[in-house]
Amino acid sequence: MAEPVPEHRSSATLPLYLRVAHALRDDLGKGRISPGSRLPSERLLAHRYHVNRQTVRSALQLLRDERLVVTDRRGTFAADPGHESAHEPRLTVQAARRRTFPGGPRAADALVRASLSWEAPPAALAGRLCLAPGEPTLVHRHLVLTPGGEPMQQSVTWFSRPALTEIPQLGRYRGGHERRGQPDLRLLYHWMRQAGLRTTHRESVGVPAGPADPGAEGTPDPGAARLCVHRVVTDQHGHALEITDIEFAARTGAWTYEFGG
Repeated sequence: MAEPVPEHRSSATLPLYLRVAHALRDDLGKGRISPGSRLPSERLLAHRYHVNRQTVRSALQLLRDERLVVTDRRGTFAADPGHESAHEPRLTVQAARRRTFPGGPRAADALVRASLSWEAPPAALAGRLCLAPGEPTLVHRHLVLTPGGEPMQQSVTWFSRPALTEIPQLGRYRGGHERRGQPDLRLLYHWMRQAGLRTTHRESVGVPAGPADPGAEGTPDPGAARLCVHRVVTDQHGHALEITDIEFAARTGAWTYEFGG
């Protein structure tokens, strides 16, 4: 029997392909589609959710970007997280040229340590993130190391309530779920566009007033010149989606600005 596309949380205004992707992601996450098994055909999925096949293709592409499914000449299959498939998609050249989160293409290809946590932001940021004082949210910490293992760039990002509500790939981390392993959020800005968000990136560059703390773990070389970047990404309604602070050693790092949503 055909079934309607389920609503994503309380919003029925999300694009149809995001709602189809959410339904399939839920099936994958809860084991209704087991790892390695083949998904129904595009035609059957279109019939199931009362959408056209292009909507299904867009939903499957989103799940491929998240590496939840893989596609080859036989069809589309649920990815097996315990085994790397020869058909598992890598970041394509086109994806690599997109603006990547949090520190640009160079950071994406360097030695990286990343983690997610669920904690309350500094009081000064809570209102901007649409959070009540003391209310926790998703926090992403990112450390880039040189080939020799020396800290080169570090960043911390606080996500807002609108970001967790509107971006399905972030929403799945709500409440501390699915944070095992090293998170890969490089396609964050691509996910924002897929969610229909038109973003504005405002970045302020400054030089720290004092020397770095030589005892702080993950701090760029205290003897090197340092730069700090404060980034605020807002949507078309002026709501903050993320607030990021990036610090890097100017002797080893470089910063390239890109404009556009």
